[in-house]
Amino acid sequence: MKKPELWGALRARYESAAPRKLLALDGGGIRGVMTLSILKSIETQVGKKLCDYFDYIAGTSTGAIIAAGLSIGKSVDELIDFYRQTGSEMFQSTRYLARLNSLYKNGPLQQKLQEVFGQRDLKPGNLKTLLLAITQNVTTDSPWPISSNPEARYNLPDRDDCNLCIPLWQIVRASTAAPIYFPPEVIRVHPTDDSRSFVFVDGGVTPYNNPAWVLFRFATDPAYRLEWPTGERNMLLVSVGTGAAATEGASAEDPTSNMLSTGLAVPGTLMYGALVDQDMNCRAIGRCTYGEMIDREVLDMVPRIGPDEGKLEQRLARPRVPLDQDLGRSFLYARYNVDLSRKGLDALGFPNVTAETARKMDKADREHIELLVKIGAAAAKQVNVKEHFGSFAP
Repeated sequence: MKKPELWGALRARYESAAPRKLLALDGGGIRGVMTLSILKSIETQVGKKLCDYFDYIAGTSTGAIIAAGLSIGKSVDELIDFYRQTGSEMFQSTRYLARLNSLYKNGPLQQKLQEVFGQRDLKPGNLKTLLLAITQNVTTDSPWPISSNPEARYNLPDRDDCNLCIPLWQIVRASTAAPIYFPPEVIRVHPTDDSRSFVFVDGGVTPYNNPAWVLFRFATDPAYRLEWPTGERNMLLVSVGTGAAATEGASAEDPTSNMLSTGLAVPGTLMYGALVDQDMNCRAIGRCTYGEMIDREVLDMVPRIGPDEGKLEQRLARPRVPLDQDLGRSFLYARYNVDLSRKGLDALGFPNVTAETARKMDKADREHIELLVKIGAAAAKQVNVKEHFGSFAP
């Protein structure tokens, strides 16, 4: 902290050097309720609100809604209730002709976000922890992660375009403006200069639908002016997904039979690939304590004892290196997600739910929301704070 006077109500929490805990939340539409089910388990095990446990929370799209809600002090149960009560309204269909612009109305979503976040902006007095929301600036054709760090270059109070003055609800709305689904969000970053108004869409179309790696950068790189110390005892990064599964395409027996569906699936394939890549970056630089298997070559990237030889089961059965043995990595890292493949749903106890149904991001009727809550609760059994958080466990 170089300028403690900028931190206001957060000064006491951040002015002293201390181990830091980071939380990153993926995008994924209404599937964010599965994220919340996993977060509920974390909240229960750490024994306090997540804004009091995590020092920096990042989110993309639906993850930005959750991250912003947590950052103002809401409990996980309050946010689950929010999705239950407003999910179907947020995904309210537009009239037929209006669908040339978007499938869903902007008004209900905007109204609900304004109700939750009120007149708050990003100034320290309005948040209980640091927040990072991922958006895509269409005007400049670039990802715009927007942080509440009061010392960041574009957050200084003497700037006439200080990002901290942007309403919180509008930043969240920009991060959730999924192309085709919702209209874009226009944000004026200067109070009187219209030339500094920009068009934003969902942060999920950036490489940061999983914002874990960019959150690490914002917390540690000198350019962002926090420069928190790295190390396995200095930083914990927890990443939570909204469920994922690879989509099978054409087979080798008939490689052209599914070309149309393969072409239509390209955007989703690119997003899934970027999500996995961000996850792998964290596992390579950080020390993975828990995460699903990436592939048969790298497995889950959890450090294990002994040579990496033999069959898959033998490789996975090798004992893990104890967490009290420091391996010199940049942070501890745990990745929780929900396997929405046919095999994954069967393992979670949902043999009658199709993978296609579970993966829908815009099916927001109450029955489907309750189903996703239950799937998330089953997946939340993977959370073990005592084993996965090392020295950061309460």
